[in-house]
Amino acid sequence: MARGRAAGYDDQREAIVAHAAELFARQGYHATSMNQLAEATGLSKATLYHYYKDKDALLVHIADGHVSRLQALVSEVRALGLKPQAQFRELVRRIVEEYADAQHAHRVLTEDVKFLPAADRQRILDKEREVVAGFAAAVAALRPELKDAALATPMTMLLFGMINWMFTWMKPEGALDHQALAPMVADLFLGGLPAVRVPVAAAVVG
Repeated sequence: MARGRAAGYDDQREAIVAHAAELFARQGYHATSMNQLAEATGLSKATLYHYYKDKDALLVHIADGHVSRLQALVSEVRALGLKPQAQFRELVRRIVEEYADAQHAHRVLTEDVKFLPAADRQRILDKEREVVAGFAAAVAALRPELKDAALATPMTMLLFGMINWMFTWMKPEGALDHQALAPMVADLFLGGLPAVRVPVAAAVVG
């Protein structure tokens, strides 16, 4: 009979992932060694390899886990059947609050996926595209003509431009937290969206 995992195995794996994400985010994937990870986690290098076979496995776990959570929250919000503006606000709220506890993982997803083997990289990028597509559909529900002019996705990328880099300037001890900023992001985007003009060339193509 196969021997079961010791109690706390999954907790230890997630603790390793959290330390790895922080180190990768702060000093870069290539600059981080398994020795440094072992030191940060308080584990021996041999024990570390018991949980993850190498740095690539850790990078995959960090990036895939983060983007999978984003993918799931998009699906959950869309399943609620909310009206367009309420759906958009809920998507923004959920993704901004998800980033509050995943700043290191998000930075790794943004900057280090390029170092993964091709198959892993493609799978993760495909999931990212699904997240973008979910937001683009929400934007198009607010202004259908943007979809007709192939502008819903560019508008979504501009939205992500606001959200994705919050970790570069937000201070944990600052007056504003992610919960307070989420409705501001939605207000800013929704306030400006009606003013967006469809370029003539895009309108003709559409």
